[in-house]
Amino acid sequence: MRPHPTLVAHYATPEAKPEFVNRLFDQGAKHYDSVVDWGFLRSGASYRRRTLRQHGLRPPDHLLDVACGTGLVAVEAEKILGTAENITCLDPSEGMLAVARTKLGAHFVQGRAEALPFPDNFFDFLTMGYALRHVTDLETTFREYCRVLKPEGRLLILEITKPGGRVAGFFFRLYFGRIYPFLTQLFTRSTDARDMMRYYWETMDACVPPASVLSALMAAGLTAVKRDTALGLFSEYTAMKARSATT
Repeated sequence: MRPHPTLVAHYATPEAKPEFVNRLFDQGAKHYDSVVDWGFLRSGASYRRRTLRQHGLRPPDHLLDVACGTGLVAVEAEKILGTAENITCLDPSEGMLAVARTKLGAHFVQGRAEALPFPDNFFDFLTMGYALRHVTDLETTFREYCRVLKPEGRLLILEITKPGGRVAGFFFRLYFGRIYPFLTQLFTRSTDARDMMRYYWETMDACVPPASVLSALMAAGLTAVKRDTALGLFSEYTAMKARSATT
């Protein structure tokens, strides 16, 4: 299951998506933190930390942060775990990893969610922050998540979900589709940063509904699959690997 249809304005086939996405984030990486910080009213760090705690991250968990980007989730996880030694950050974009490496002393690996370069039953907790739309296949990705988690290991996926209401949908589209990319270019003077946030909006607009994400998580063999929401905008997908799960 693809997270969204092929966006032919950017790449012609699903197979071409990873190269396009990597290039986009490599070019915009140096602007990412500042753009996300003011774009979400400087609330992102506290929200990530609170949500990690709420969904069970605790010492001495070994955490895999998939599609770690510039390390925004991993930095908050370090505050909870008390160390970065138990954190592994994975991302396909070397540009994003380069920024993340300046923030914490975690283990950094360049790779993709669909083919995790780790052994079975390895991590206690796995996170993915606002990158679900950038994988090529949801079920393949979630099977990999299930594989590398230890039995009873936990999964937390943070995502932005387009609201279903007409009025809320209008303002969501106005802000993320027009205002946010415009202000991004205005403040950064970077067309790379603007294009990154335009694509961010396009994938949110085209993303499959939450019910499809939940179905894909269950199809991958995960249990206790659930979606919580915050402000009608932020989705928190959680799941667990069964105690008796085998890979």
